[in-house]
Amino acid sequence: MRWRPEISGVGGTRAPWDIGMGMDLLAAMRIYVRVVERETMSGAARDLGMGQPAVSERIEKLERFLGATLLLRTGRALKCTEAGRVFYERSQGLLAGAAEAAEAVWSANQEIGGTLRIAAAHCYGEKVVVPTIIAARTEHPGLLVDLVLNDDLVDPAVEGVDLSIRLGSAGDGRYLAYPLGEVDSVLVAAPEYLDRCGRLASGEDLAGHPFIRVKDTFPNGVLPMLDGATGSAVFAPIRTAVTTTHWRAMYDIILGAGGIGVVQQPACAAELASGRLVRLLPDHGLRALPVTALAPAQRPLPRKTRAMIGMLRQAIASRPAGAAAAGLREAACLPRLQTNMSATR
Repeated sequence: MRWRPEISGVGGTRAPWDIGMGMDLLAAMRIYVRVVERETMSGAARDLGMGQPAVSERIEKLERFLGATLLLRTGRALKCTEAGRVFYERSQGLLAGAAEAAEAVWSANQEIGGTLRIAAAHCYGEKVVVPTIIAARTEHPGLLVDLVLNDDLVDPAVEGVDLSIRLGSAGDGRYLAYPLGEVDSVLVAAPEYLDRCGRLASGEDLAGHPFIRVKDTFPNGVLPMLDGATGSAVFAPIRTAVTTTHWRAMYDIILGAGGIGVVQQPACAAELASGRLVRLLPDHGLRALPVTALAPAQRPLPRKTRAMIGMLRQAIASRPAGAAAAGLREAACLPRLQTNMSATR
């Protein structure tokens, strides 16, 4: 007869939750849940920091232990059998319960610990999230952070992160959305470029200058702005000279006097203050983007997650708003172009 785990009692030579070769059932559940949510062994392996063969081996052990087939391959993806679906749903509940139990102990000790996995876009992640992580770990040394920088939109329910920091629309999905604040963007150029090519007097002058941008931003060739003097919307044509997949390359080209472009305010604040960059058309503003933290739909929200959300809100609130962008917070114009601006990464 196949051995079955005993929920109560400690008799016998085998631990109740040992499924073989030193692997406990809770760890197996965690791996299995990741595989189901990613629909591939390789995707789960990347998330868990394991090799794909090791993940496959553990799923096979789990199926032998349970005496049931949990996953079926359909094309390139893995899908749950009926038994696999039931096990997945129950595993989610048990893993959440285990996390809640650990949180209860940490809360009693007034300590925040455990691993927090965060996803954020490159520019915002580097300039806002990273300093917040440093502050969080200084206050709570037991907090471990796994930061994933990715300019793609990350669904926390699918990608297995505790927090996904999203700029622009929060969209729809199986997650909870926590507003954090807003981030400004600024149209800038280097003084050397302006000395060589001349300054801009109006939005119409944009088309006469090489525009440097990240791919997928302003794809329609228009920069939406608000005229601070009249309050009217301005849709200024741009002439793209360079596109890149990373904000840092765009930024370096602008700093190197290679053209003009739009940069998130946290990324260029120091250079604006020092004079290495100049704000263009200061009487025009760009729409401030909402910043939202997305978390898996679980209750209660872990204490480490709540703490990070609070610290990110403080970090955003403590940053001075750009003068040109401040008026846009009260404006209702340009909503349809908000998504195009969200990728100034």
